[in-house]
Amino acid sequence: MAAGGFCKLPNGTVVVALNLPSPAAGAPAGVRVLVHAQNRARALTRLRNLGLRSVYLRGNAAPPSPDEITAVLHHPDGLIWRTAPDHGVLTGTDLTVELWHPIRALLRRPTPT
Repeated sequence: MAAGGFCKLPNGTVVVALNLPSPAAGAPAGVRVLVHAQNRARALTRLRNLGLRSVYLRGNAAPPSPDEITAVLHHPDGLIWRTAPDHGVLTGTDLTVELWHPIRALLRRPTPT
């Protein structure tokens, strides 16, 4: 089960954040995925449709931070990821901050050499 949480926005939509093991072979060990959708069920369905079949959200242990909400709302796809920190959610004391990536960058198949 993945750690994660959600935040309901004033317009009725939600932002769901999940810490998942990386689905790609050559990718980092864990990723933090953010999804913007009409409700939690649709957010999880968006991830399942991309091939992340065993994604479930139980509880609200690691909700998205205000910075994460801003990042996903400003992305045209509303579905982004970055490497998950070792201790869970990023805080203001982290010195290195990775930029957010579109989900297609994580799920892209490596080209055979």
